[in-house]
Amino acid sequence: MGVLYQVRDGVATLTLNRPEARNALNAELVEALGAALERACADDAVRVIVVTGAGEQAFCAGGDLKDFADEAGVLARQEATAGFARLLRRFFRASKPTVAAVNGHALGGGFGLVLACDLAVAAEHARLGTPEVRVGLFPMMVMALLSRHVGPKRALELMFTGTPITAPEAARWGLINRAVPAAQLWDAVAELAGHVAALSPTALRLGRHAFYAAADMGREHALDYLHQMLVLLLSTEDAQEGIRAFLEKREPVWKGR
Repeated sequence: MGVLYQVRDGVATLTLNRPEARNALNAELVEALGAALERACADDAVRVIVVTGAGEQAFCAGGDLKDFADEAGVLARQEATAGFARLLRRFFRASKPTVAAVNGHALGGGFGLVLACDLAVAAEHARLGTPEVRVGLFPMMVMALLSRHVGPKRALELMFTGTPITAPEAARWGLINRAVPAAQLWDAVAELAGHVAALSPTALRLGRHAFYAAADMGREHALDYLHQMLVLLLSTEDAQEGIRAFLEKREPVWKGR
């Protein structure tokens, strides 16, 4: 139960560890994942954060419906949904790149976690989607992410029908970066995460923040904001080291400052 935490070669792997329930998100697991994410962001040894699920069936089957049943009570249901909203905000505000390693089905809130990560690689057998409408619900919070990945027709098709799509189809829609055979999943994730981990932590941190901030701005405002962010980035030690290394034809040594 909870979240397994492992760091290797600058990559922290956070594993949802509730395989007997297909890693469904109950209140405890949501809080544990948020705490693990904060831990990884504060860990100087970590450059990239990978999120995955335990077992072979599912990355995450979504919210645990037991938390939303009548017996749970109004306050419990309110807290369960608020906890997931807090978790998504933690992903939005993460200071390091995040990668979803989608080892199995990612549905409902689990699909939301995939969309909340900056990058995603999925096993070809995985299916992704928002089946909530089939039990009389609707993916209200996941909608905030889904609408930023695909156009309204695609988003509404997923939400109205509740029919998951395959990982290769999700890649074609731009919902994930790539779909690979299950046996190649971790090699693909390691390659992608390792490539990102080798780059300047400062450039990645400022660039990630700027990307998401500018996405909610008008074009003129975004251009002004990004200009200021470029000026800020040019003043960092890592940027100056990168420029010197390029001119001196050597590999840069990043300080993260």
